[in-house]
Amino acid sequence: MVVLDLTVPLARARRAAPWFGPAFVAAIAYADPGNFATNFTGGASYGYLLVWVIVAANLVAMLIQSLSAKLGLVTGRNLAQLCRERLPRPVTWGLWAQAELVAMATDLAEIIGGALALRLLFGVPLPVGGLITCVVAFALLELHRRGVRRFEAAIGALLGVILLGFLYTSLRAGADPGALAGGLVPSFAGSESLLLATGILGATVMPHVIYLHSALTTSRAGAAAEPGRLRPALRCQRTDTLLALGAAGLVNLAMLVIAAQLFAGSAGGDTGTLEGIHTGLATVLDGHAALAFAIALLASGLASSSVGTYAGQVVMQGFLGRGIPLVARRLVTMAPAMVVLLLGADPTEALVWSQVMLSFGVPFALVPLIWLTTRRDLLGAHVNRRVTTTAASAAAVLIIALDVFLIVRTAG
Repeated sequence: MVVLDLTVPLARARRAAPWFGPAFVAAIAYADPGNFATNFTGGASYGYLLVWVIVAANLVAMLIQSLSAKLGLVTGRNLAQLCRERLPRPVTWGLWAQAELVAMATDLAEIIGGALALRLLFGVPLPVGGLITCVVAFALLELHRRGVRRFEAAIGALLGVILLGFLYTSLRAGADPGALAGGLVPSFAGSESLLLATGILGATVMPHVIYLHSALTTSRAGAAAEPGRLRPALRCQRTDTLLALGAAGLVNLAMLVIAAQLFAGSAGGDTGTLEGIHTGLATVLDGHAALAFAIALLASGLASSSVGTYAGQVVMQGFLGRGIPLVARRLVTMAPAMVVLLLGADPTEALVWSQVMLSFGVPFALVPLIWLTTRRDLLGAHVNRRVTTTAASAAAVLIIALDVFLIVRTAG
């Protein structure tokens, strides 16, 4: 009889475990309600056409979040703090101002998503659902005050709920392997598909978590500074990022595939809205699939709302060296979402446009991140390799080009 000795693997797992967690908090932003809106709309409208956008955006997100995690772990300071230290004051103030606008666009998606989920599950009116989402987000943030590991565990668990919900529904819906493979070939179908692609990019590469991830890893910087521990810590952080962003990427891909498989070309129902998707799942599959969708949307709205508020605090404290009470910050950033809900605007359309707005904020976080991670005086031996800087710079150029196209198209 062969007996497996698991002592060594278990010991290695225990040593690595303390380094894992930050990427799972960052990853919740890559599976927030804005992703639901853009991915389902993309799949329902264009089938498998935009699969390549999700895959490419997720790979870019992995690269960017790895750089952000490295910056915080090596320096012990977050991206916003380093910008304040190393950039002229007017530039710092400008970066802070646009980051606050991004925070409002982020809250718009998260609060509306949570409110929609509560209406789908319990019939709660949208404005009341928005308030409930904010209250629960505060409760989750209270876990952070009691220990960062508790907060990371709670957010990771909610990400697991989202992943399981969509894995269940995608297995029920099935997929067309040929069409899925064809969707990996870059192509568009007119300017509207490009608009959705930009929204998917904005929903996948999130500017506020570029700042946040560097702050999350600073909690491990002290331990990493001990002799001989930094390189193993960096390896663990890269693995943490690959696992967490990989899970978020599967969620995003499942969303689009479900919509493409079940609703593309469908003449029945309004499958361009999240309410229509929920109804469509109940009609085409059954009530269990619709329930899984609504629960995943609720988990996404609650988790991403708390993460967004925390990211806003990190941004303000980093750029300005001071913060404001969480209640005051929440009241300011939630205002646009509550106005949308009170005015009765189309929630799904508001979600899609919020993600387009987020894509405009990505370069303002990404360009300073690339610049700082190329500074040998800051990172020493852990400075970016040339291929890493080239890949990150190419991503930044692509995002900026898409934003310029949208500005020209809108102005025209």
